[in-house]
Amino acid sequence: MAIPIEQLAEEMYQMVVEYHGKKNLKASDLTKAMIAKYGEDQVSKEDCKQAIRQLIDSGRCVYSYLGGSYITLPKKDSAAPE
Repeated sequence: MAIPIEQLAEEMYQMVVEYHGKKNLKASDLTKAMIAKYGEDQVSKEDCKQAIRQLIDSGRCVYSYLGGSYITLPKKDSAAPE
């Protein structure tokens, strides 16, 4: 039974939060981590791609370009109310 895309997205988001400010994660880092955790028979690269797209489209994560493409948390706007 394959892992649901929503679950992959949530676990990827937790990884981004955990490493925020410590290490920049590439999409391939997240994909490799999910495949290592669940195995290639449960999670495909396409599943991971969909989960990342879900995170980006929802605004929970953004792409940053710092000499490479990384997935990070969106910057907090100081003018935005909390």
